[in-house]
Amino acid sequence: PAKYFVLVTKREKRACRSCEELGVVSAPLPPRIIEKCLASDRIVIDTVVSKYCNHTPLHRQSVILERDIGLKISRATLDGWVLKVGELLIPMVAAMRRELISGTYIQADETPVDVQTREGRGKNHQAYLWQYGRPGGSVVFDFRLGRGRDGPKRFLGQFEGILQTDGYTAYDQIGGTKMVHAACWAHARRQFFEAVQLNHRDPVATPIVARMDELFAVDAEARRRVVGPTGRHALRQERAKPLLYEIRGRIEAAQSVALPSSALSKACQYALTLWKKLTRFLEYPELELSNNLAENSMRPVALGRKNWIHIGSPQAGPKVAAILSVVETCRRLKHPVRDYLAAVLPGFADLPIQPPKPYSHCVGRPAFIDPSDGGVKAILRQQPLSLLFADHSTSVAVSAADGWACLCVFHAGRTLFARCPGVVALVDFGFRVS
Repeated sequence: PAKYFVLVTKREKRACRSCEELGVVSAPLPPRIIEKCLASDRIVIDTVVSKYCNHTPLHRQSVILERDIGLKISRATLDGWVLKVGELLIPMVAAMRRELISGTYIQADETPVDVQTREGRGKNHQAYLWQYGRPGGSVVFDFRLGRGRDGPKRFLGQFEGILQTDGYTAYDQIGGTKMVHAACWAHARRQFFEAVQLNHRDPVATPIVARMDELFAVDAEARRRVVGPTGRHALRQERAKPLLYEIRGRIEAAQSVALPSSALSKACQYALTLWKKLTRFLEYPELELSNNLAENSMRPVALGRKNWIHIGSPQAGPKVAAILSVVETCRRLKHPVRDYLAAVLPGFADLPIQPPKPYSHCVGRPAFIDPSDGGVKAILRQQPLSLLFADHSTSVAVSAADGWACLCVFHAGRTLFARCPGVVALVDFGFRVS
């Protein structure tokens, strides 16, 4: 079991008789997640991880601490720590959103979550967590009080890439003029599979499910061969395209004989309505057949929702969404969330947050901070997680004006700096190129 102890930090104070105007000087405290908090950073992080990774509600954590350790920490105190962490992460998640919509491919999904609004006693409002992510990249959750089109419209802005969803109509008529809306074959298959479950010997639905499975087998073979986007595109044209003609023919034939209110009729209607969006993968090799990765990112939320029941207020929603974004991105990229939060959060509140600026002239040439102009003060802790976890081929160690060791990295036209123990930062000014 974990051990809790009291850590006393003693700082020596000094004064100079020859320069009394400076007064008494003491060594600065190490950066903290929550200044003047009696709990250490490890306890604060453990509280967040226990709730959003282990799905342990705060009231249960409070009971466990008192029962097993003898510590009496109220649920309100724990809640304050969690909300503070969420507040600190909001600017970082905003940068993750900017990086996401500047790309070419986003998978999206949404799930309901209850939120207390204090409008009626014992009643919760059904809000929604909208999730946007990219395969192999970051995940961003967006909290909205409703499920209308306004949510994805505000989040995506003028996004011009590929948006893959389950076909929910709120995703229609949003984004930029060049945005391509793709649908999910797993959802289409599920509709017919449910018809098969009602009749295991269904001579109409069973062959359709089998042909859809062959579609997924084509992509599975592309992954086994490690052929890349070009190879996958060629394989799809060769083997998936003929399957699509057969699948559509079978669906149209099934629709003509199915009862209007049957599961088979609904499955046919779903697939034919979204047919153009379902076949987008023939044009775009980077597009996955299914939106399952987005759905899998929702499973921890669904499991947590059964335990912590609801979000305490609408104001807490964006903070919860920010924490979930970092937790799920770390899980997807296989990075320990405790390590990441411990690296990013201490001292985060004291750093200026400004829009990052590109430095294309620095690409491929060594750059370092000039200690004479205090450029470290301009460090921006707002870079997306995908940059932090990426493998960079060019880097050089440098030292900063305040004594912190830094790592200089050249990536995508920008000079990035990682302040130990590994937080990516972009220097806004105060460096020179040699």
